Amino acid sequence: MRKILKRKKYSYIWSKYELEGKQKPIERAKFKEKLTQYLSIAREQPERLQVWFWDESGFSLRVIRRKNWGKKGKRKSVPGERRCGRVNVMGAIRELDRKRICFFVKKGNADIFYEQLQQLNELIFQEWVSKGNKGEDFSKSGPKIILILDNASFHKRKDVLAKISQQFPNLVLEFLPAYSPDYNIIELVWHSCKEYIAHRLFKSVDELKLLLDKLLNQGELVIKWHRKIKNKGNFSYVAT
Repeated sequence: MRKILKRKKYSYIWSKYELEGKQKPIERAKFKEKLTQYLSIAREQPERLQVWFWDESGFSLRVIRRKNWGKKGKRKSVPGERRCGRVNVMGAIRELDRKRICFFVKKGNADIFYEQLQQLNELIFQEWVSKGNKGEDFSKSGPKIILILDNASFHKRKDVLAKISQQFPNLVLEFLPAYSPDYNIIELVWHSCKEYIAHRLFKSVDELKLLLDKLLNQGELVIKWHRKIKNKGNFSYVAT
């Protein structure tokens, strides 16, 4: 069958989701410059500044099909087998050491987003204290935490932003330019995870969640950090 399709000039190709036409180059250039500066400081003085990347993703019981046969020179979306059931994940990854923390949530909204930020802040706080620092000095002497995230509406709810500013003085939210997931390295985590579970059939949400926990939280997921994943809506740029 493969030989017949190739003779008919079909190829086995990735689905393609164009973003370039929606992006604003000037805004992207400004953000890239700012991100590069943040990363430079974080790598040289991690005790002063940390850069974390935040995002949400969903993993469905439907069978993920990463490729499909199509005419050469043409791209199209690749449908999956629809099944009910989904695992929602919120997570963050630190650029310096690729430390990540992922939370399984029922749904994504502003209140749950705030609750997960509390846990992220607590993790960094405990790291600070474990190095012999006094907890009461964290807000003044602890590292500045730069959190890169997208423009989802619940990330910007005014009351939540006010609580973040008041209760997490070390935390600075930096929102990505529109249609720019390539500046968020956690997209590589989601992509690698979805690539790993592609074509697998799960009997239940619990079975899927168990595997995701091993991949995302227990270090069993292998990620190629410098790969370029273009035109799929989740390609990533790593500043150097």
